[in-house]
Amino acid sequence: MREATMEEERQQNHADEVVPAAVMIEDAFKSTPVPSWGQQITVRAMMTSAILSVVFNFIVCKLNLTTGVIPSLNVAAGLLGFALVKCWTRLLEKFGMLRQPFTRQENTVIQTCIVASSGIAFSSGTASYLLGMSPKIAAQADGGNTPANVKVLSPYWMMAFLFAVSFVGLFSIVPLRKMMILKYKLTYPSGTATAYLINSFHTPKGAKLAKKQVAMLFRSFVFSFVWAFFQWFFTAGDGCGFSSFPTFGLQAFKHRFFFDFSTTYVGVGMICPYMVNISLLLGAILSWGIMWPIIDTKKGLWYSADLPESNLHGMNGYRVFIAIAMMLGDGLYHVMYMIINTSRSLAQQHSSKKRAIIADHNDSDNSNAHEEANLDDQRRIEFFLKDEIPSWVAFAGYIALAVIATIVVPFVFHQLKWYHILVAFSFAPILAFCNAYGCGLTDWSLASNYGKLAIIIFSSWVGLENGGIIAGLASCGVMMSTVSTASDLMQDFKTGYLTLSSPRSMFFSQVLGTLIGCILSPWVFWFFYNAYPIGDPEGTYPAPYGLLYRGIALLGVEGINSLPKNCLALSIAFFIAAIVINLLQQVLQHRGYKIHKFIPSPMCMAIPFYLGGYFAIDMCVGSLILFIWELKNKRMATDFAPAVASGLICGDSLWSVPAAILSLVNLKAPMCMKFLSAAANNRVDAFLTEG
Repeated sequence: MREATMEEERQQNHADEVVPAAVMIEDAFKSTPVPSWGQQITVRAMMTSAILSVVFNFIVCKLNLTTGVIPSLNVAAGLLGFALVKCWTRLLEKFGMLRQPFTRQENTVIQTCIVASSGIAFSSGTASYLLGMSPKIAAQADGGNTPANVKVLSPYWMMAFLFAVSFVGLFSIVPLRKMMILKYKLTYPSGTATAYLINSFHTPKGAKLAKKQVAMLFRSFVFSFVWAFFQWFFTAGDGCGFSSFPTFGLQAFKHRFFFDFSTTYVGVGMICPYMVNISLLLGAILSWGIMWPIIDTKKGLWYSADLPESNLHGMNGYRVFIAIAMMLGDGLYHVMYMIINTSRSLAQQHSSKKRAIIADHNDSDNSNAHEEANLDDQRRIEFFLKDEIPSWVAFAGYIALAVIATIVVPFVFHQLKWYHILVAFSFAPILAFCNAYGCGLTDWSLASNYGKLAIIIFSSWVGLENGGIIAGLASCGVMMSTVSTASDLMQDFKTGYLTLSSPRSMFFSQVLGTLIGCILSPWVFWFFYNAYPIGDPEGTYPAPYGLLYRGIALLGVEGINSLPKNCLALSIAFFIAAIVINLLQQVLQHRGYKIHKFIPSPMCMAIPFYLGGYFAIDMCVGSLILFIWELKNKRMATDFAPAVASGLICGDSLWSVPAAILSLVNLKAPMCMKFLSAAANNRVDAFLTEG
């Protein structure tokens, strides 16, 4: 879920929520006719999708610009889609105007469209690789800040770029849907969990529970929005308000350890697995609690004492490049693991298929015994194969869109030539397959890792003098968009398979969601970009991944010579440590030791290296709330925690819209709440007395 590297740490606890196969789900829907694929894509579904896409784009954009930690929003999308359409259909039914009942297939279409749209907010890179091109981030990087390596941001060229690259990935994976879903029976845990959620909504018992969940979501939404509004009154200046509350003392606050009262990240913490939040906290303690104070004592020896803190040749260089090293180590491990695992799994599937053919001949007498157990699968396969998407359409679509992108992208980024794009699109389908297959096995999408590898390869290829930084960052967008949308589409095909939704309706809703995302994402980002000082490390929206992604491109074009003293040694050590931690976790899991669940994630540990521990504390508070709730009433926590968390995220995130409008019209809060040490307070009192 997210940087949206949290999408790489997708919530594997979804797999635990999947209903056992023995339960006959389709029995509950025997008497409910399945609408045709055209009837599943209704006007009300599209309108609901468009409205909620705006909401979710604001949420994802805010999360991207603050810490980049984005949870899975599938549940929230399915629940809110159900709530809005259900309210509308009940109103029409009351007046006798309801012509078409609300079905689970329509609910799936809505959820797919919303998630596709918000997925573009992640893969668009407005808070990562595109932001890294801007003059503001280039000035912070203090390297490669030449005209060829900087691009002024504009929603128009951003939109053109997204339209050129975002649809290609959808066609790259369509021909493999039967192989992934039917032949290899990949689980896609998030897609499966979302399908069972939607199925449960549309049973009589599930509808009652959904009604209670919606009520709980609304209450937490109102609380979160009102709380954010209340906090605004105390933010008249920089460093004012509850977000600067020195919870653990002023010294801890100086090292970015405090609780900032953000209901957004409390909600995110309730959704994310416990070890994700603990990993974030451990990373914050290791970096800001131990490493950075030690390195700070070397000022003047390891780096110049005259450099500003934001300079990459100074203290900030250690923060950025050590974090990059951990992310690259973690990403490289998972990419290699996924390729090896995919190859081995494919070989096993081929071997199993042969054994299954022999077993079918030997056990033909037992076929009737298994017939009842496969009733669900039989019905699902029937509808999954009913509306075919011809392979020639997919191949022709991929080639046509790749050709268009090969022509358009060099016009947007003159640093990239047509042959660069051609090479990227030649390898993209292979990586898209690996990512989609791996996502089906583990629920991890490694799109941003493939993007980071593309940055290093293409920035080195083009070179600094020819604009290698921009070329690397733009190639990241090409690769990330293709690989990310491919795995998202296959995840949605799995959801559609389990809800009897037509593959055609899934594909068209994904296309529509991508279209909405390509339009919305640049403009939502532009709204924030003009209202707030985006990219300021000390500001409300630090957008850390802009500088981190540019740092990766700098490594590609300048090599290791630009790093401050001992930064390379530390980066290599943390790169290796990330691989070792993953290997340790894998070995313990393979040997059946439960302690593997308590091994921290290097990717998550790396995020606070640059930002600090405040958001990790928020998320750990969310985990603590969930933990206590589960101790008191596990069933209630399971049913309602996602709704409460979604309401907290939505309410606080939507407050950013009126807050941004107030900022644009220069209307400031009436009060400033600040905290000073006793000595500083005495000096202020003395100054005021003298005045």
